[in-house]
Amino acid sequence: MDALEMQARSLLTAHAVRARAGQMLELGLAGRLAHFTLDLDRMEGVAEAVLTVTRKAYPTLDVPFHARWRHFVLGGADRWARLADAASWPDRAARARSEFDLAIVSVLLDAGAGAAWRYRDAVTGQAIGRSEGLAIASLDMFAGGLFSHDAGSPFRADADVLAMLQAAALASAFQASDANPLLGLEGRTDLLRRLGKLAADRPEVFGLRDTPRPGGLFDYIAAQASGGVITAPAILSAVLNQLGPIWPSRLEIAGIPLGDCWRHPAITADDATAGLVPLHKLSQWLSYSLIEPLQRAGFDVTDIDGLTGLAEYRNGGLFVDHEVLRLRDAADAQRAHAVDSLLVVEWRALTVALLDRLAELIRAKLGRTPERLPLASILEGGTWAAGRTIAFSRRPDGSPPLRVISDGTVF
Repeated sequence: MDALEMQARSLLTAHAVRARAGQMLELGLAGRLAHFTLDLDRMEGVAEAVLTVTRKAYPTLDVPFHARWRHFVLGGADRWARLADAASWPDRAARARSEFDLAIVSVLLDAGAGAAWRYRDAVTGQAIGRSEGLAIASLDMFAGGLFSHDAGSPFRADADVLAMLQAAALASAFQASDANPLLGLEGRTDLLRRLGKLAADRPEVFGLRDTPRPGGLFDYIAAQASGGVITAPAILSAVLNQLGPIWPSRLEIAGIPLGDCWRHPAITADDATAGLVPLHKLSQWLSYSLIEPLQRAGFDVTDIDGLTGLAEYRNGGLFVDHEVLRLRDAADAQRAHAVDSLLVVEWRALTVALLDRLAELIRAKLGRTPERLPLASILEGGTWAAGRTIAFSRRPDGSPPLRVISDGTVF
């Protein structure tokens, strides 16, 4: 691996996300950012708001990880657990492969749905929007065998099926229409097609124990375990390095796609990564979601706080609505911003850094260690729910305080 490739791959890590976000926070505190100022005195109020929603949702403060699996619980019923527990699996690895398939497909479909879209659940009759609606819709697709090439084995996502997926089939499964518009449908379809083609082209990663499928990543990660132990940053490394090519072409170094990584001229480095801000929101959300399948398969997953907070609009909105982050130009709240704009890059990076600071505040209030209350649980308890709560208190439709033009592949 030459020096330029090493520099590129250094950005495909949670460490790089945390370091560059920290640099952005220092710039903000020094008053050197173009779009935001900070008021850290208001962090105390944010911590209290997060604790309020956490205690309501999890009175014993035994909080699970912020992962896709939480969204498969509807009306107290864990839809996936019921299906998986009733199925016949030849071994734990087979279930893990299926859960990797489901998590990867569902997370890739989890970009912002828009405020208008709803999914009508056949079981409860509820019309469910946003991330929860996308989750139940994707679970229904998966359980119904939409991504499987074997009608007798629906709980799988086969590379060849994904590679040929049609936007019309996905639109129908999402119940999307002119009257029920879903943002970024073409982007979502293209992402799943890219996923299928990549898995088909890389059997040495995705086809170690079965025909190529995204769930084959389980075997690839399992093979890296040492004494049954896998670190969370190693999961992210596998996700970023093996799934990285599916993302639409944005920034590259030495031909290596950098994924959810953006330019900001104030970020410094003494190599080719200068001015680059990696965030890897969907990849980290996916990595958090792969921890539990690995644990169920018998692996010990460590260093969960090696991953970072997620740079998305609920966590980010939490800090804007609580006025920890303040716009230099109030009119920016009325404009729509491109995902690669300096304003959005600043907002997202500051969100990551502030989540670390918030986690320290919350742990201090509860007398918990990072091991007993990892960042993944604080996000779940937590920051995401508190961001949604204050959004609905400020705006009737619960929309974020800043509008981002999304292509369905970022957030």
